Amino acid sequence: MKPRSQDQSLSDSRELDRSYDPLTGNPPSKPNKKTLKQRFLKLLPCCRSGSTPSIEKSNNSFFLFLQAESIVEDGELATVCYRPEGLDSLVQKTSFSKKELQVLYRGFKNECPSGIVNEETFKSIYSQFFPQGDSSMYAHFLFEAFDTHNNGSVSFEDFVISLSIILRGSITDKLNWAFNLYDLNKDGCITREEMTDIMNSIYDMMGKYTYPCMRDSAPKEHVDNFFQKMDRNNDGVVTIDEFLETCQKDENIMQSMHMFDNVI
Repeated sequence: MKPRSQDQSLSDSRELDRSYDPLTGNPPSKPNKKTLKQRFLKLLPCCRSGSTPSIEKSNNSFFLFLQAESIVEDGELATVCYRPEGLDSLVQKTSFSKKELQVLYRGFKNECPSGIVNEETFKSIYSQFFPQGDSSMYAHFLFEAFDTHNNGSVSFEDFVISLSIILRGSITDKLNWAFNLYDLNKDGCITREEMTDIMNSIYDMMGKYTYPCMRDSAPKEHVDNFFQKMDRNNDGVVTIDEFLETCQKDENIMQSMHMFDNVI
């Protein structure tokens, strides 16, 4: 395969962020700035301005990751060090149009000018979504799910490919992505210890100011309920087949899978 030249790589990046219009040769008009937090709060039902976060609204809490990935941010353009793949390649790999990818890339560059997100930056951004709690552990688990190459960083390609699955993937694709999130050691099954860590991180993230107030026993009760539903053969672990079969028969879970179908 012939390697891309530096000029071609730069051209791909400029086309993505729309700092150059390939049709007119001119830069587009400057977008209106909106903060990441403002955009997110409009999308997140349990964190709307002037309301108290509700654990009831996040009853299907093991799909809470969906709420934080549905972000489209307009912002100032910045110089990047990492050059992503070109538009045509990403259109083929995702369910996004060229225009949508350009908007997503501008937001990505605005938050991460280097073009790469490390875990510390990811946690810092994610903490803005849940200021009333401690989101660091859940953000750690989420970062590992996005870091598909296990190299300690998330590129724009990593981000947008996972986002495409979460927002526009098939039901099976979305459920496989969720299973991978909960399978913390990536051994092909979810243990009670792994789901306990996930649930504790979610409750820490939601914070103390939820309505109704959460009991200290709530995370354990959610884990018990999860295994009662999912562990079909009672062997103490949940496999991908058990996970898929149970989720696809659960009406509430199926509804949650379509929650952000029309976000972007």
